[in-house]
Amino acid sequence: MADSLIAMRSACLATRSAISHAAVFSVVPAPRSKVACSLPKKLSSQGKTLAGSSLKTMAVARVVPRSRKAAQVRAKAVAEPLSEPLSEQLTVGGWQVDKFGGTCVGSAERIMKGAQLMIDSDAKRKLLVVSAMGGVPKVTDLLLGVLDKAAKRDPSFQIELDALLKKHITTANTLLKGDLLESFLKVLHDDVEGLRALLKAISIAGTSTRAFSDFVVGHGELWSAQMMSSVIVQLGGKSTWMDARKIITVVSTSVDSTQVEIDYEMSTRRLSDWFEANINPGIIVMTGFVAETQDGIPCTLKRNGSDYTATIVGNLLTAEKINIWTDVDGVYSADPRKVVGSVCLDSLSYYEAWELSYFGASVLHPQCTIPAMKKNIPVVIRNFFNISNPGTSITTLDTCTAKTKASGLRTRTVKGFATIDDVSMINVEGTGMVGVPGTASNVFQAMKEAQVNVVMISQASSEHSICFAVKSHQAKTAVDALNNHFSRELRSGLIQEVREIPGQCILAAVGQAMCATPGVSAILFSALANANVNVTAIAQGCSEYNLTVVVSEKDSIKALRAVHSRFYLSQTPMGIVLVGPGMVGKTLLTQLNDQMITLEKEFNVELKVMAIASGSYMHTSTFGMDLNTWEDEWKEKKQALDWKEIENCLVNSAIPNIVMVDCTASSDVANLYEGWLTKGFNVITPNKKAGSGDLATYQRLRQISRVNYKHWFAEATVGAGLPILSSIASLRDSGDKIHRIEGILSGTLSFIFNTYDGTQPFSQVVSEAKANGYTEPDPRDDLSGTDVARKVVILARESGLNISMEDVPVQSLVPAELMECSIDEFMQRLPEFDQQMADRFAEAASKGKVLRFVGVVDTLKGTGSVELGAYSKDHAFGSLNGSDNMVSFSTRRYCNTPLVVRGPGAGAEVTAAGVFSDLLKLAAYLGAPS
Repeated sequence: MADSLIAMRSACLATRSAISHAAVFSVVPAPRSKVACSLPKKLSSQGKTLAGSSLKTMAVARVVPRSRKAAQVRAKAVAEPLSEPLSEQLTVGGWQVDKFGGTCVGSAERIMKGAQLMIDSDAKRKLLVVSAMGGVPKVTDLLLGVLDKAAKRDPSFQIELDALLKKHITTANTLLKGDLLESFLKVLHDDVEGLRALLKAISIAGTSTRAFSDFVVGHGELWSAQMMSSVIVQLGGKSTWMDARKIITVVSTSVDSTQVEIDYEMSTRRLSDWFEANINPGIIVMTGFVAETQDGIPCTLKRNGSDYTATIVGNLLTAEKINIWTDVDGVYSADPRKVVGSVCLDSLSYYEAWELSYFGASVLHPQCTIPAMKKNIPVVIRNFFNISNPGTSITTLDTCTAKTKASGLRTRTVKGFATIDDVSMINVEGTGMVGVPGTASNVFQAMKEAQVNVVMISQASSEHSICFAVKSHQAKTAVDALNNHFSRELRSGLIQEVREIPGQCILAAVGQAMCATPGVSAILFSALANANVNVTAIAQGCSEYNLTVVVSEKDSIKALRAVHSRFYLSQTPMGIVLVGPGMVGKTLLTQLNDQMITLEKEFNVELKVMAIASGSYMHTSTFGMDLNTWEDEWKEKKQALDWKEIENCLVNSAIPNIVMVDCTASSDVANLYEGWLTKGFNVITPNKKAGSGDLATYQRLRQISRVNYKHWFAEATVGAGLPILSSIASLRDSGDKIHRIEGILSGTLSFIFNTYDGTQPFSQVVSEAKANGYTEPDPRDDLSGTDVARKVVILARESGLNISMEDVPVQSLVPAELMECSIDEFMQRLPEFDQQMADRFAEAASKGKVLRFVGVVDTLKGTGSVELGAYSKDHAFGSLNGSDNMVSFSTRRYCNTPLVVRGPGAGAEVTAAGVFSDLLKLAAYLGAPS
């Protein structure tokens, strides 16, 4: 075992020294000096056995301790960091820093594209930072896997190392030729053999360290930088590669630290020295991710290391711009995988970028923005695969504001939304906490000792409780730690409970313009309320850049879409599902299409038809249908009706306010209302079946709509587009008392009795009404009075009475003998009963009256009825003509002269208009301006 450790030490020291002092690679091959080692004989032989000939071909290798000269140079740099003049290259200006992530250099084709992009760039001075090759497999993942297997003494690390070598050889053979190819392959083979020796030593010892890991993993960037530089030269450009370990100096920290501190003074001096040695470097290609400590030990920049490299070197060069090339167009207002309507932002302030990145948005890590922010250098997130897109610029707030004004766009108070899923809330509650100093300190000290990361904190001013969020996998640890820490207080009752609330999600709204802007919170909470999302906890700092709420994880996507659409789509976005594309449904879609632009422009209401369904078919569109061509789409794309598929379409849309518009007369569709309201959908309908159906079901629907803050509007069920139900609501809401409602509620029967004057048979008038389309296909549906009875029940229930269809006596105009026969037989035999109606007409006329088919609601008696009555010609009903409806309201205030509503009460146009009116009323409830 001792020999193994000695062997490992020998190989590792030699390899470390070789990397620490390797000369900067030039694209023109340079001769390499052999290894100069002054090891004891035994160690030297062991090192030779393990490392083999690979160590002999490394550039320069010195065994630790380092040379006195190197130590003196570093000491001087620390003591007098900027006493000597810097290279002109650091002060001349005009620098642009670009960074290619692993995806951008994941294949030979992409490396070639990136090299050409750098050559074509019009920047005066160019520096490119590259990550290790991506693709499948990723080089960094391979290196980590190789290291892990070696530490576990798994000999298959050799196979993966060979795969790593093969990946780079294949790529190089595709891109390079001649001396450039030969030079790169020699370096590659030497490095891989050096790694092989080191990994063999690690495998013998069966262990590794952070220093070894950083050294091994950093090779991916070394190879991609040298390859990219060579490709630029191959294409006719001038390029030099730069080893970031020779420039970026990290303050020595604990190996377990997740962050690094940069020694900017030493890094600046070393960069200046590099430029003195490389007078005219051309396009500089720099390794990302890797760096070196003040003690000369190779290390990495941890998380988002290559991005950090780019902003650090941008700071050192005082660059004019830093481009971070990735595989997305920029920073989005919300995760586009969750919110279909998310938009790519043109700009963000540094602070906004910090906040969004904390919540997992695809932005720079907060640490990465600091170097650029110190010198106000804009950082632009660009898409390597969509170069024409300008991307998202991260800069100062003033620059963002100026850019927005110049583009003619309005400044958004909220720039973006992000979520943290899989969170648990921990609640510590007790009266003994009130006014006791140090309680919060003790809570979070317990979390620190338990190594639990706190994601969010919320506490009410009463101090009765304090709650905070942690990732779900740490929730039990947090609760156990608190129960242990406060065991005495829990036993004495000073603290009542320590409780986990699982299955939560954190939703954050971020925007620097939120500061001192009234109403932002109100808009956000109203959007959540309209989407039927409950808020568990709230947090906002005094900076007001971030408003954070906690919601149930099952509502995560719904909440995100609700708030995003409220701030980004329109003030009132609404998704419509039309059930029943018949005459009324078609007419409604035409009316919507005619008014959409006006509604959006003047009232900020955005209506999108998400689905159309008939009794057997459906057609859905996540983004909303084109109402100019919907009929063609319906014919071509309709499929079998599947309500679950329609609901999935609604869930996947970005619109939080969904309204189901039922333009059928189907009981089956009416039976779906309860489920729709429970799921958070609003309902608008001219269908009378639910409003006049089972009383218990009606009451349950009203209760569900109130509890879920959803709306069920049915104005068009009585009087089509006439404001009859809304008049009842206005009278009752204002404190009036309705005594009696009388109404001619059927357009069909209104036409029949306004036309019937005794000069022609009743059956002939019925035939004329049927021919003109006033009646149902079977006129008995109208003459039976059932439709009027349904309307009477609806009027009674809206007036506060609990009655059902069986409580309403109906005087049917259909002779009993003709109830069961066919439609044709009914029409043929109806003249047999003309005399009965003629006698009734004559009796009324002898008294100066006319016949009218009327529905009556008497709230004082609690009754409803449907009957053929006689009314004087000077009565409001007596002066009616055509197919108009008329409703008379006698109330406590309108007792001497009833309130009368009159107008067309039948027909597709007016019925659709009534539905449209309910849609606008719903929009007003949801926040649209009047």
